[in-house]
Amino acid sequence: MDLENIFSDGNWLKKVFSQFISEEDFKKINKTSVYLKFKKGEIILKQGNQPSHIAFLQSGIVKFNFENEYKKNTILSVVSAPKILGGANLFYKDNNLFSIIAIEDCEVMLLESIVLLDLLKNNGKFAVAIFQVASEMFKKSVFNFISLANKHKEGRIADIILYLSENVYHSNSFNLSLTRKELAEFACCSQENVIMTLSRWQNEKIIKVSGKHFEIKKIEKLKQISKIG
Repeated sequence: MDLENIFSDGNWLKKVFSQFISEEDFKKINKTSVYLKFKKGEIILKQGNQPSHIAFLQSGIVKFNFENEYKKNTILSVVSAPKILGGANLFYKDNNLFSIIAIEDCEVMLLESIVLLDLLKNNGKFAVAIFQVASEMFKKSVFNFISLANKHKEGRIADIILYLSENVYHSNSFNLSLTRKELAEFACCSQENVIMTLSRWQNEKIIKVSGKHFEIKKIEKLKQISKIG
């Protein structure tokens, strides 16, 4: 895909950036940006690597994955396009704190951090906008950890199903991109707990599950489970 098409007038990134930067600035970004396609399971930004780019997710869905020293994975967040990923790398200079991994085929544009930093230094409003985008991404992860710290497994699983419905798929009926193992990593519980909980909710007609297809049948009941934790 040509970069000019990515920055076309109807494009989400162009709409966000054009409030703060000029066409000349877009040309500077274009010259150093790289358009890539990632298959499901491929790593877009790797934990531990030196940050050199932020990524604009043009299409697809990704997970933010943290691997501890014992090789145990925790999913911090899941987001769908369009999104700016890794914006915190502009403000945090150490190695990447987590990996960003495609859970569906994705189209991504990598924006060189040095170029964006030069624009930020001369444009306070643009800097604030990028900082807000980065903060929003981390806010989702913080809320997930609050849920993990204060709720039992059923409350955590309910939170995740509601989050995916409202923020990723934007529907009460969706094809889940995550495996049951990844759902467990998102909820910080065992895969067996996820399977048993989903099975019980299906028997109670709170949800309907058929393979990867999920449908929330009783959303108020699921919200109640989330609330009481």
